[in-house]
Amino acid sequence: MQLLLVVVGAIAVAAFAHRKGLQPALVVVILASAVSFIPGLPRFELQPDLILGVVLPPLLYSAALDFSFVSFARNIRPILALGVGMVVVSTFVTGLVAWWIVPGLALVPALVLGAVVAPPDAVAALAVGRRLGLPKQLMAILTGESLVNDASSLTIFTLAVAAVTGVRTFVGNPLLLFGYEVVVGCLIGLVLGAVVHWIRLRLRDSGLETALGLVVPFAAYLFAEQIHASGVLAVVMAGFSLGHNNVTVGFETRLQDRQVWKSLDALLETFVFAYMGLQCRFIFSALSPSGISWPSFVVAALVVLLAVLLVRPVWVFLTYGRDRLGGRLLRGMLRTPWFATMLADRNARRVRSGRRRPHPPYRLPWRYVVVISWTGMRGVVTLAAAAGIPAVTSAGTPFPHRDVIQALSFVVAVGTLLIQGPTLPPLIRALDISAPEERRREAEAVRRAREIVRAATDQTLTEIFAEPPEGVDPVILAKFRAKMQGAVAARRSLDDADEETVAAEVRSPTRETTKILRRTMLAAQRQALSTASEKGDLDDEVTRRELERLDYEEAAAWSSTGIED
Repeated sequence: MQLLLVVVGAIAVAAFAHRKGLQPALVVVILASAVSFIPGLPRFELQPDLILGVVLPPLLYSAALDFSFVSFARNIRPILALGVGMVVVSTFVTGLVAWWIVPGLALVPALVLGAVVAPPDAVAALAVGRRLGLPKQLMAILTGESLVNDASSLTIFTLAVAAVTGVRTFVGNPLLLFGYEVVVGCLIGLVLGAVVHWIRLRLRDSGLETALGLVVPFAAYLFAEQIHASGVLAVVMAGFSLGHNNVTVGFETRLQDRQVWKSLDALLETFVFAYMGLQCRFIFSALSPSGISWPSFVVAALVVLLAVLLVRPVWVFLTYGRDRLGGRLLRGMLRTPWFATMLADRNARRVRSGRRRPHPPYRLPWRYVVVISWTGMRGVVTLAAAAGIPAVTSAGTPFPHRDVIQALSFVVAVGTLLIQGPTLPPLIRALDISAPEERRREAEAVRRAREIVRAATDQTLTEIFAEPPEGVDPVILAKFRAKMQGAVAARRSLDDADEETVAAEVRSPTRETTKILRRTMLAAQRQALSTASEKGDLDDEVTRRELERLDYEEAAAWSSTGIED
């Protein structure tokens, strides 16, 4: 009953915030925090395994389904720099600061705190970015980071907790453990995605196919965690696999999937922020027995929050400013004769050996760098990891400063959300980020996709009229051909290859013929888009957009002609 009330209340508050033009995440967190102080209100608390195993997988899976693997590979350097490098740096910097400022906190428990608050939750940042129309490259980097950083932080968290409690991890060497989790988790996700796709192609029932898709993120996460692999990466790779192969499933399944995952995302996101706020009073009430005074805690919380807010901009600046700084140092060194001679000899050896010259440094516009540096809001992973800190060690003693770590984690999660959340939209507007070249390339990709569809339509019509499919009435086919030719000519004048109006004009006596012809043409159009995508001629996102257009055309045509499968 409590869970139902929280979900319904969170949805109602989010809907109110949307209507007023406010950020739903901020409004939900603030109101839920206020509600937690109602006298006599019982604590609503879920097991951390339930949060990580039920809430996190569908959010990651949905993001991976809609994310282009080509974009992920193209931006792999900044994604790994943020999703892995930033997490490691943030863990150690925050841990050292907490070790220094929190009275009595040892170094290793402080690193547990650092691992808990290391991964940003990109839900709020991505929502703001979509609403304000951030460039695709910037959105791809932020999305890719959100798909990677949770795996990194949870691995470090596991190692740090094991060091405090004295529990042996599955693999003793931290690097080997991380490598095992990454490799095995990715393999599990890819294999599960391939198996599920094979099953979906043979179900031929959109309801069952959608239901099977709903099971995938939970199955991938739980199976990977059972064998000590990364459940997060298993979910992400399963989403990549099924999202890439989504072109071959039926249009009804794709339409259902979009609406189901959109609704589930909204439900889980509002619940997560409500859950964060409802923990407020209970987390702070546990501080009194811990022995830390309130003035000391307030000072420590402000310092730790400041460290978390600053470490990301500093890391991003060093990461993307390194090329410019390195270029200046290189130019200065080139002025010395010995270095010029050494560089010339090295390049000559590379040419003789046939090796390629190194790739130019990865550069981002400075406006992109500023936005990336300020998108560090924490969320569900931080709260779930903090709640998952064991109460006792293997020796039976209490986990040192567990309540303080949980309280500081809550301050960081809510503090970053309340500080960076309201300031991010004005920052993006003030920077006036635009990407005319990116929009030009996207328009060119859409135009190329339409040309592919038109070419497939022409070829299919020629084949149909030359060799009519079995069951097609020749008289109706002749009428259809005349109408189709007129419709195609009119559409081409508008740079659109859509023929849906033809099917709508054909009445009941021609339904079976229209069904065969329309299905044949749409199958050819989809196959042409799929082939172009596999060859790399079209980006996954453009392909999905054009497929969505064809799906809605087919649904509208079927509805208007009264044809049912």
